Amino acid sequence: MENIINDVLKEIENITDTKTLYDVRVKYLGKKGIISELLSILGTLSIEEKKEKGPIINNLKQEVTRILDDKNREIELKLLNEKLKNEKIDISLPSTKINIGAPNILEKLIEEVEELLMSMGYDVVDGPEVEEDRYNFEMLNIPKGHPARDAQDTFYIEGEEILLRSQTSPVQVRTMLENKGEKSIRMICPGKTYRRDDDDATHSHQFMQIEGLLVDKDISLSDLKGTIDVIVKKLFGQDIVTRFRPSYYQFTEPSVEVDISCFNCKGNGCNICKNTGWITVAGAGIVHPNVLKMGGYDPSIWSGFAFGFGAERLAMLKYGINDLRVFYNTDLREVNTFDRKDVE
Repeated sequence: MENIINDVLKEIENITDTKTLYDVRVKYLGKKGIISELLSILGTLSIEEKKEKGPIINNLKQEVTRILDDKNREIELKLLNEKLKNEKIDISLPSTKINIGAPNILEKLIEEVEELLMSMGYDVVDGPEVEEDRYNFEMLNIPKGHPARDAQDTFYIEGEEILLRSQTSPVQVRTMLENKGEKSIRMICPGKTYRRDDDDATHSHQFMQIEGLLVDKDISLSDLKGTIDVIVKKLFGQDIVTRFRPSYYQFTEPSVEVDISCFNCKGNGCNICKNTGWITVAGAGIVHPNVLKMGGYDPSIWSGFAFGFGAERLAMLKYGINDLRVFYNTDLREVNTFDRKDVE
């Protein structure tokens, strides 16, 4: 036992790397190593000899293992110290600037509107972007052959029945059908919509809408105006004034265009409001009785309002963006022109 231990100590004395030390470990402790052979001999001995020799060989194995483990820790510590010495960091040097991402402007604006309306009791609802004609048009009081279908210039996928939704209003229809005309609804459905259009600074074949629907009893235009007023004040400031102008949509009656007083010139006239003092931001109105009927609601009992904002339109106004394509562009030279503080 002493001779083997001395041999091990002698062999590892000048070893400076873990690979060579591993070879020594295999020589003594491996399956065919010196100590393993001694253990195999135990099987040939008598019971009395096993009782005498067994503990000695086991102690030998434990001692050699300890010696090799200690040497391994010694080598690893030495290598670590050398590495730390050679890779010393001068903390007084200036740091490297790392570019980090900013929240997407459109996504941030939509989240801001969602949080506001959720605090008012609204649910955020989603729906399919590949939609059926009946939800996208017919149940919104736009039957086949209606000229309004041409104005929306839809992407059809299968015949005239399956299409890319041209508005998020189908989600409102689906929500009414799910409620079966039995309870009130407060919901918004932000999401992508698609229409055939040439992409330029103010148009895109794909854009984001933020639509809202409220169905309850005794709902009037005053309720709609109050809701719109809260939203625009949150986005553009507490001094913003809201006004309605008569308009026409197939799914609302009466219908209105929503204008806000220009937040830039305070109504005096500038390039943003085209010198009118007012900016159009949304379309809205009282839900048409036909739409309520097709959604399963009795219009003699229930009424409601709906509104729709263009998310890009709101963001362009809020952040002073002149080109809609910036929202979908990956050119950092354009994106970096926006102050991170504005979108955080």
